[in-house]
Amino acid sequence: MKGIKIIETAFRDAHQSLLATRMRTEDMLPIAEEMDKIGYFSLEAWGGATFDTCIRYLNEDPWERLRSLKELVTKTPLQMLLRGQNLVGYKHYPDDIVKKFVEKSYENGIDVFRIFDALNDVRNMEYAMKVAKEQGAYVQGVISYTTSPYHTLEKYVEFAKELESLECDSVAIKDMAGLISPHDTYELVKTLKEETDLKVNLHCHCTSGMTPMSYYAACQAGVDLLDTAISPLAWGTSQPPTESMVAALKDTPYDTGLDLKALNHIKKYFEGIRKKYSSILDPIAEQIDTDVLIYQIPGGMLSNLVSQLKAQDSLDRYEDVLIEMPKVRKDMGYPPLVTPTSQIVGIQAVMNVLDDERYKRVSNEVKEYFKGYYGRPPAPVDPEIAKQIIGDEKPIDCRPADILEPQYARYEKEGKEMGIIHKEEDILTFALYPAVAPKFLKGEAEAETLLPPSESNGSCDISAIPTEYNVEVDGDQFEVKVVPTGYISIEETENIKPPSGPVEGGVSSTMQGMVLKLKVNTGDKVNEGDVVAVIEAMKMENDIQAAHSGTVAEIFTAEGETVNTGDTLMIIK
Repeated sequence: MKGIKIIETAFRDAHQSLLATRMRTEDMLPIAEEMDKIGYFSLEAWGGATFDTCIRYLNEDPWERLRSLKELVTKTPLQMLLRGQNLVGYKHYPDDIVKKFVEKSYENGIDVFRIFDALNDVRNMEYAMKVAKEQGAYVQGVISYTTSPYHTLEKYVEFAKELESLECDSVAIKDMAGLISPHDTYELVKTLKEETDLKVNLHCHCTSGMTPMSYYAACQAGVDLLDTAISPLAWGTSQPPTESMVAALKDTPYDTGLDLKALNHIKKYFEGIRKKYSSILDPIAEQIDTDVLIYQIPGGMLSNLVSQLKAQDSLDRYEDVLIEMPKVRKDMGYPPLVTPTSQIVGIQAVMNVLDDERYKRVSNEVKEYFKGYYGRPPAPVDPEIAKQIIGDEKPIDCRPADILEPQYARYEKEGKEMGIIHKEEDILTFALYPAVAPKFLKGEAEAETLLPPSESNGSCDISAIPTEYNVEVDGDQFEVKVVPTGYISIEETENIKPPSGPVEGGVSSTMQGMVLKLKVNTGDKVNEGDVVAVIEAMKMENDIQAAHSGTVAEIFTAEGETVNTGDTLMIIK
């Protein structure tokens, strides 16, 4: 028997699961050197949603975060989560972008690449793994764990053998929703150790409450690595506490060798961090929720789902959405619910519920999923739903990236023409997030305001803060509406005030989100059903269609602006 190595997730998955990925770099750097001394196998510090959140909400350069951490963390490897051909985005990117991104990630400080695909389609993982190995990095292939009639022990082992053939250094069981039971953990880890020569890593979230037991079962079965989070950022939809696992395994054959006293100093620091970000901490994400065994919604997805329903003023439909999600997942061939499939299934479930009609509206990503552009679903999709969404179009059967043209040179040229490229990494940021990155790279983005914790209970519910007031000045009453920092209301559109209430010929936003694209200009003639705008909500693209034919008379919004459900975007006469 041997000791267990620990991967600390505080700098990435822990705050992604509990704090909507909002921890700033300034709160990581002061403790980084202390964490470097602990003796972790690695510090997970990058990838996942951190890249997007940095440029979208924090006005931070994710590349600079990585370099700053690497300067302080000199002994412990830095680890990232890479979504295979999706990299750190929500769609497949061509091979030239993947190659450059992996090379630059390694060059800027990533030592360990944890690479997964949401569908466990090895074709979407192999190129990123190959490039990472060429850099000399440690490469971990991932099994995205879920349960369904199609996800069996035999299939997981078969997949692990495929990963082993690609020369990865270890395999991670990524249990993003905390679904794996102690019994199934033991059987899977034991079989992987028997049938492959790979080191085995178990990564679980605590959502169901079973995870600490599953971790011990994994130790008994011969697991090599466990993911944990320092206790102030543990439990709930995050990982088990580092200190608890270290203490539980002490003086056993699985002893981690880590010092609890040294970890206590780290804990004290993160207690302050938790308090600082308490306004973001959602009670739902903190709780044990055994319903996850039915709905399978992973940690990071729960807080996103709540946020999206709040934005649509429909939090009362939360339970309905939970019930709808397994149905959508079955329709789509039982994909594991991990980025981006968790968002794809989640936003579709939201639309099905809010419309009170299934698949009346379909995001562009759902259409592409049924066309095979995300890869091969684990099980056959529902043929009737597929016909409703893509008609008679035949899905592709090749590796999705094989149909993508190279894009790096194009984004380099466009970015330089826009004056937003200052280093090679900026080209990649632009290529990954063409709608969000320009504002950030121009220096026009602002970090969202972090609300101070309430003195009464240490937390503050953003949704409970009123935004409309009656203000009396010298006896006169005025209605005042407050718009939170970082959001632009449609009323702020320059020189144009949209009408309030229903408008004849008006095209309204069907959800709260950002205007990603305007497909028409004033004076354009459109036909009923034409796509006139694209709204990005929950990181998914949703087409807004003309309800009738006519001419675009007025447009009340612009690309990049935030709109609310029911806002009039334009008038078609």
